[in-house]
Amino acid sequence: MLKVVLDTNILVSALLTSGPPAFIVDLMADGKIIPFYSGLIIEEYYEVLSREKFNFNPVQVIRLIDDITRVGIAVEGKLSAKNKKVDDDDKKFYDAAKEANAFLITGNIRHFPKEDFIVTPSQFLSLYC
Repeated sequence: MLKVVLDTNILVSALLTSGPPAFIVDLMADGKIIPFYSGLIIEEYYEVLSREKFNFNPVQVIRLIDDITRVGIAVEGKLSAKNKKVDDDDKKFYDAAKEANAFLITGNIRHFPKEDFIVTPSQFLSLYC
């Protein structure tokens, strides 16, 4: 089973559209991939998905995050990425993926260094399917 860390933008996209991010969230809900997360990641999920500008249904947001914590595995996520090419706001995702030896799936690939474990939703699905 593939291990993943989902950048927040994947969850935003999954709630807005029915494209690759939504398919990845479905794979997670079906138990076909295992999400890894840290406390800092969960905090960001709640903060971003609760923003007024998105107007997401609060019950849907809570269910999505609950699914992640129910089927996923928590990691410390405190490796303090020393890679200067990682944005400070994104280090928690990078660190969690490194610690879990997981794919980091992001729609903002330019925020991260070019590494094999950092992929876009489409790249991940081409590996998975």
